[in-house]
Amino acid sequence: MTPSNERATGAFDDVDLDGFWDDGDYSLSHYTEPAPSDELIAQIEAAFGYRLPDAYVELARLRNGGCVQRCCYPMTEPTCWAEDHIAITGLYAIGHTATYSLGGALGSAFMRAEWGYPDIGIAIANTPSAGHEMIMLDYRQCGPQGEPRVVHVDQEADYAITEVAPDFATFIRGLVSEDDFNDDAETLEADLATVQRGTLSPILRRALEAAAGELPDGERHIRSLAERIVRAKGFFALHADADSHLMYDAMFWLFSHLKLAQSYDDFHDCSREQSDYRRPCYTLMLTTSYVADPYGFCTGGYAPGFLRDWWDARLVAGSIVHSNGGYRFEADYAARLVRSLLAIEAPS
Repeated sequence: MTPSNERATGAFDDVDLDGFWDDGDYSLSHYTEPAPSDELIAQIEAAFGYRLPDAYVELARLRNGGCVQRCCYPMTEPTCWAEDHIAITGLYAIGHTATYSLGGALGSAFMRAEWGYPDIGIAIANTPSAGHEMIMLDYRQCGPQGEPRVVHVDQEADYAITEVAPDFATFIRGLVSEDDFNDDAETLEADLATVQRGTLSPILRRALEAAAGELPDGERHIRSLAERIVRAKGFFALHADADSHLMYDAMFWLFSHLKLAQSYDDFHDCSREQSDYRRPCYTLMLTTSYVADPYGFCTGGYAPGFLRDWWDARLVAGSIVHSNGGYRFEADYAARLVRSLLAIEAPS
C-alpha cells in the first residue's frame, strides 16, 4: 500500500464544509471516530485489500465519518430512489469502532457478508433505505491500487450497479441539500395515500386479527397513528420521536401475538432468511416489501439504530421483559399501550 505521506492533499480546499455534517448525538455516537492514524489507515487497507482514495483520507482527517446534511447527489440515470438524484444517510468512518464505520458492526464487511453485496470494492455510505441500496467504491476498472469510481448498488434489483461519480472527491463536492429536490407537497400527498389506503403486510394483518379481542378495529388505530406521523413530518418515516416509539411499541406488541421474540434480532429482521411473509419480523411488518409480493403500507426503509435504541431503552425501563420463553411487554405497560392506541383518532 502507498504510504500516507505520499498522498495528494487539497481536494476540498475550496469547498465550504460548513453545514455539511450533521452534528446530532446519533451521528456522533454511531458514525464518527477520531481522525485516523497512518497505522489505522494501513490496517483498514490491508483488511479490505484496496487502497483508499486520497480524498477519502483527506476528508477523514477533517472529520472521520458522520451523517450529512448535504445528502443528495444529482443523477442523470434513474435509480430505485428517484429519477434525478440519490440520497445518503451518512459516510463511513475509516476505522472499526463506530457502528457505521468501514470495519464496524454495520460497515462494509457486514454488508457483503450479511446482505450479499458484490465484491467490487468498499461500501462507504448507507442510504435511507436501510441496507437495500448502498454507495460503494468500485475498483473493477482501476484495480485495487487505483482510483475507484463511486457507484450506487441496488440490492432489490439483483444488485444493479449505477455509476454516480468518477471519483470520491467529485462525489463529495457534488452533494447538495435535499431542498434542491424539494417535492414536499408531492411527498406528503403520496405518503398520506400510503398510510390511509396502502395494503397491509400479511404479517401485520395476521397480528391484528390475533389481537382483535384486545385492540378492536386495530387497523384504523394503526393507520391513524401513521397518519399523525406523516402530517407531523411531511413523510412516512420512524425515528426517535414519541410517535415513532409508539409505532415501534405497537409493532412489537402485535408481533408478540404471533410469536415471542427470542432476541432483538429475532424481532428485528428475518427478511434475508426467507422469501415470503411466513415468519414474522418487524421489517416485514412495516418497512420492507418483497418485490414479488409487495404491500403498500410501508415506510420503504428505516434506520436500524433508532429501533435498537428503542429496544434498549424499553429493556432498561423494564417495559420489555423476558418471561415464559421469550420477550414481551410487561403487563401494565402493555395495558397502557393498548389504551394509548385505542385513544388515537384520525387527524382532523
